[in-house]
Amino acid sequence: MTQAPATPKAVRRQHDREIVSLAVPAFGALVAEPLFVMVDSAVVGHLGTPQLAGLAIAATLLTTAVSVFVFLAYATTAAVARRVGAGDLQAAIRQGMDGIWLALLLGVAVIAVTLPTAPWLVGLFGASDTASPYAVTYLRISSLGIPAMLVVLAATGVLRGLQNTRTPLYVAVAGFAANALLNVGLVYGAGLGIAGSAWGTVIAQCGMAVAYLVVVVRGARRHGASLRPDAAGIRASAQAGVPLLVRTLSLRAVLMIATAVAARLGDTDVAAHQVLLSLWNLTAFALDAIAIAGQAIIGRYLGADDAEGARQACRRMVQWGVVSGVVLGLLIILARPLFIPLFTTDPAVHDTLLPALLVVALSQPIAGVVFVLDGVLMGAGDGPYLAWAMLVTLAVFAPVALLIPVLGGGLTALWWAMTLMMTVRLLTLWLRARSGRWIVTGATR
Repeated sequence: MTQAPATPKAVRRQHDREIVSLAVPAFGALVAEPLFVMVDSAVVGHLGTPQLAGLAIAATLLTTAVSVFVFLAYATTAAVARRVGAGDLQAAIRQGMDGIWLALLLGVAVIAVTLPTAPWLVGLFGASDTASPYAVTYLRISSLGIPAMLVVLAATGVLRGLQNTRTPLYVAVAGFAANALLNVGLVYGAGLGIAGSAWGTVIAQCGMAVAYLVVVVRGARRHGASLRPDAAGIRASAQAGVPLLVRTLSLRAVLMIATAVAARLGDTDVAAHQVLLSLWNLTAFALDAIAIAGQAIIGRYLGADDAEGARQACRRMVQWGVVSGVVLGLLIILARPLFIPLFTTDPAVHDTLLPALLVVALSQPIAGVVFVLDGVLMGAGDGPYLAWAMLVTLAVFAPVALLIPVLGGGLTALWWAMTLMMTVRLLTLWLRARSGRWIVTGATR
């Protein structure tokens, strides 16, 4: 007896279940990551202002270094998910191992650069004579954990590609708890000061990397996948990551230009801008969780040669993006009386912040669709297009933003420019999604 085709309502419910099952744990893991720096800041802050200033500089450098290599998670997710969709779990895990080996190699290279140049890197931030030694100490010790951090990124991509976002959540929560305990114990119990905070983070990151490797190695043995480094596979992983690296660097350039423009507007504007940027990053976690689900689901459909399933999943995730953006925008507007006082009691900053905050709220539905389509195209392995699209966005945004101080604009104008940037991203991503050129089926793109 032939089974009746699923109704549109049943298909939507299936997509909804998949999105929720992947996005909710992914959101938890994403939120846990920045808590590492928050714990370090809370513990080190009680040592003194120079120590906290040194931590701020070193943490900024470390966060930037690691975020540049986020392609290790994105590219691995897409590649592994394709092979899962094709039913070849052995090849999926083998692909993941290539990404992990690449992460180790990049991590060692970063250490080799960071250790001797730490004083120079800290000096670029114009650190004071009192804060600089603490920044150098923290940076040098923490850099030893960068290979583990990058392995965590790559292994997270492996598990996401295997449609598993729960394990990364458990590991992130355990890592956060371990980091908190180690920081308190080493900074105050062992009397190591800021060095103890750095060592605590290194140990926690290494523990997380070991936990991921145990899970991946078990999967490799279960499916007969080789654990040895494969030069061709590592090279292919690196090549797949280059376009996503270009995309990430372009996006970082946008954020740096925005902060530089805000600084030129004056202390009040840059203070308000920092509050808005913190809020913008927080909402990005929620939207990025849906994008992560998109990477895993789209990759699996395309690997299974199900082009129509990929299209339907894309449409449903766009709907999720719109609804999530509207909800986040309304929450920003409704919660502003509670949110703003947490960051500032300065009336001038408050007055500058309020109109720009409304612009951020209005832009959330746009951001919702942008994040989703970004995830869809990453899941499809469409990295080269994402790179070019982000370069075009940067080319549009940069002159508009840089003209704001010249024309006498303020912070609200800057965030309208940020909304323009997101609108250009929406246009470029929507045109690609609509064209269908991203739909390339098969175990590899």
